[in-house]
Parts: sequence; structure tokens; C-alpha cells
Amino acid sequence: MFQTLYVFFVVRHVNREILHIAVTPYPAEWTAQQLVECCARDRWPPRFLIHDRDSRYDATFERRLRHLGIEQVRTPFRAPRANAISERWVKSVRTEYLDHLFIFSESHLRRAVSSHVAYFNGWRPHRSLGQRAPRDLTIFQIRACEASCKIIAEPVLGGLHHVYKLAA
Repeated sequence: MFQTLYVFFVVRHVNREILHIAVTPYPAEWTAQQLVECCARDRWPPRFLIHDRDSRYDATFERRLRHLGIEQVRTPFRAPRANAISERWVKSVRTEYLDHLFIFSESHLRRAVSSHVAYFNGWRPHRSLGQRAPRDLTIFQIRACEASCKIIAEPVLGGLHHVYKLAA
């Protein structure tokens, strides 16, 4: 109770998709391992990693970046616009979801943030993507709907948001 928890996340800048998320109370060696896990198996490592000048990005972190072939780009001091996409995601997850919850444990925060990531990647519209979600690769086609078509609202994130679908 009442301990600081750290959230590590990786955003793909091209489509604003959250690729990896993890939570811990002790981020020392853990941060470098999260980067390795994010780039493992089915993903190619990114060419660049943009991050702030936090002390968590130590020599171990830099060594792992070099082994993965990733070039690190550190943002300037007190320049949130230098990494605006990440800053915007942090604001979104806090104001749209976490400000409405009491977080009781590390596992509770992990579940909460994971559910928001699923909503964010799959459903939340983004102005920079033409009001599409990051994982929405199809171009929406407007279907002619008969008078009998119903739209169903499914609550997500504990009812804070809704996803709208056509009834079958």
C-alpha cells in the first residue's frame, strides 16, 4: 500500500500502438530486461529508442541497446514536446482511466493498464490516424443499414467507456 509503482511502455510512433507494458516497484535492472522482452520473438527491434534522461537508463540499459542494435535518442531537459506521443499516452491513461480508480497493488495496476492498452490499441479513435484505432488496418466502409439494424453498446474499462457494434 502507498508505494510508488513504475510503468514501462513502448509505443510504435508510426501508428501510436502500445507494443509492450510492464509494472514494477523496483525498476533498477528491470528496465533493461523489459526492452529485451519487448524486442523478443516476433518483433524486430526498432532502429531508435527515444527516452528521457532518467537515471533508470544506466550502463546496463545502454549495453543492452547496443547489443540489440538500437540507437538511443535522449530528449532534452524539460522538453515534453520532444517525445509528445509518449507524453500524450501517459496523459490519456491517467485522465481517461486511472484517475477514476483506486489502485491497490502491483497486479491491480498491471490489469488496469493492460485493459486500457487493449481499449487504446483496438478501439480508441486517434485524430492523427484519421479517427481510426492503432490496430485498425481496414478502411471503414459505410454499410447501408436497414431499419431493423440495432447498435449495441458494450461497456469497457468498467463502464467508463463503451464500444459500439452493429447487432447481428
